[in-house]
Amino acid sequence: MTGTGLQALLSSASRAQRSSMRLAILYAIIAAVSAVALLGLSGWFITGAALAGLAGIAAVQAFNYLLPSAAIRLLAIVRTLSRYGERLQGHKTALQTLATVRADLFQRFVEAPDLARASGDLAATLLQDVEALEDRFIRTPGMLGALAGAGAALLLCAAAGWAAAVALLAIMIAALGSSWLLARRLLPVPAHQIQEAIARLKHDVVEYGACSAEIVAYAMRETVEGELQSRAADLDRARLAFARGEALLAAVVTLTGGIAMAAVIGLSDASLPMTMLAGLAAAGAIEAVGAAVRSIGREATVAAGLQRLAGLVAKTHEPSLEASGLLGMRITIGTDADAITMHPGDRLAITGPSGCGKTSLLTCLAGLRDSCGLPVAIDDRPLGDCPASGRRSLFALSPQDAQMIAGTIADNLRLARPGLSEAALWDALATACLADEVRVMPQGMTTWIGDGGTRLSGGQRKRLSLARALLAGRPWLLLDEPSEGLDVATEQQLKDNLDAWLDRTQSGLIVVTHRLAMLALAGRQLTMIG
Repeated sequence: MTGTGLQALLSSASRAQRSSMRLAILYAIIAAVSAVALLGLSGWFITGAALAGLAGIAAVQAFNYLLPSAAIRLLAIVRTLSRYGERLQGHKTALQTLATVRADLFQRFVEAPDLARASGDLAATLLQDVEALEDRFIRTPGMLGALAGAGAALLLCAAAGWAAAVALLAIMIAALGSSWLLARRLLPVPAHQIQEAIARLKHDVVEYGACSAEIVAYAMRETVEGELQSRAADLDRARLAFARGEALLAAVVTLTGGIAMAAVIGLSDASLPMTMLAGLAAAGAIEAVGAAVRSIGREATVAAGLQRLAGLVAKTHEPSLEASGLLGMRITIGTDADAITMHPGDRLAITGPSGCGKTSLLTCLAGLRDSCGLPVAIDDRPLGDCPASGRRSLFALSPQDAQMIAGTIADNLRLARPGLSEAALWDALATACLADEVRVMPQGMTTWIGDGGTRLSGGQRKRLSLARALLAGRPWLLLDEPSEGLDVATEQQLKDNLDAWLDRTQSGLIVVTHRLAMLALAGRQLTMIG
């Protein structure tokens, strides 16, 4: 999926939130215009009241302060309420849109054939890079509001003479142009460095956290801490460079504000109250320009996030909405006379030396890889022509290195499919020879197993993975060394349980094993030689 595809994804996700975005833009325009009007009217009112006071008691009594003060209060209330509405609708749009984007990205990453993607990369993408997009959604109404505020300020400055209005327009254009040039020169590199540094830091934290026990056991804590501190130092340097660039942009806005007020007041040919109205309106205009300048500065961060997203998402495939048409009625492994053909309910054991491709074959069938170096066909269709989603609907895999989520035993079992009853969970655990061990645990089925199942032994994790595969309800069961690490008695019991379960469900079996008990479970054997 290219950058164009990423934009299409964002457009599709934001389509349902268009009404909220329109409301946010409307509120932003009202807030910006009312803020400029409030500032200008306040300047006119204060100056007019001061001149009336200097003119004497008659002028004071003749001066109408009720209507201007009421208008000032009204504008203040309108500005506050509209600003609240902008924030509410803008954040609603961003949060709901990006919730859809994150779900879509996660689905794409899960279905990607690249198994080497680190969990830290996925975390950085789904959190940090998508948050950069959230900032863009939130800033969009403010940008349009800033333009509306600048336009309102120009109209108010016209009351002090067209020369003042033209000068303000020229100063605003100069401020925006210089800020844009400075932002392009100073911010993209540190913004990209920030995104990359955060991604590397998160990647390392996640990866080191997964092997924290080994780090402590091998006395590598100081080494790991040093590497993480080095990553954090890289991030700090990038953030400092970005902050310096933003500070320079802020200085441009501050300097421009003073110049704009001085120019408008100096070029005004109106009365003093109207001159002050125009001067403070100019200040409001530069404040609006400042919001636009800050948005320009943040756009570098968004661009860096988009670049990372486009690069990562380009490696994934869009989920197919078409039915695969796979039924799993005929599985063919190999070609010509050496081919093995299997039908529903058949059982096959695969043996061979390490590295010959046994595990790769199982992961290909399960839809986790696109190719395995061995001719395979499903329903007479080459494996490469079978969608990964279709293969996943046929095969339930219990891998050699079982992955567990940080949750309870029940949480991990319920990943198999929705709507599973507790009785079904216990039945699967019993088949996997794990029910008795779970029952004696303090919390039973709700026992917390830690990140990656670290609180379980290797054999317990493998049997929990097996129980989860049984619960998936697929027509074919794929097992990779299911009895590894088990004692002889437990292995024999597991073999008997699986034999009964396969007979009862009429499921097919493909098992990779070197153990005699598991070989006896299969009716045929395929020996791979690499």
